[in-house]
Amino acid sequence: MVRVLSLGLVLTLAGIGGASAAGDPVNGEKIFKRCQACHVINQEQNRVGPYLHGVIGRHAGMATGFNYSPAMKAHDVVWDDAELDKYLADPKGSVPGNKMAFPGLKKPEERADVIAYLKQASAQ
Repeated sequence: MVRVLSLGLVLTLAGIGGASAAGDPVNGEKIFKRCQACHVINQEQNRVGPYLHGVIGRHAGMATGFNYSPAMKAHDVVWDDAELDKYLADPKGSVPGNKMAFPGLKKPEERADVIAYLKQASAQ
């Protein structure tokens, strides 16, 4: 029992296991640069895409003032880590008929990092 707890503590302190699953917001900010042509995170301002400030916990298709596709308006979810992960992996496959042209983030760790960044930036 003590050995298992010690190994868990070592892995956590080394950034392996639970820490990596939560995502790295610093790396997520770097990855988010791919999204900045269409989205902003630090304010409620729409561009080609809706603003993402406060996206976690918001119903899909509900950013104030954005003209969503009928597909996104009908997508009945509240954005949480799991829903964002699924959407960011394959936007067109996750919500067929949505307007987002971005092909998605194929690496799970990149998606986790972007989600961590969205959380952190929305809290500021």
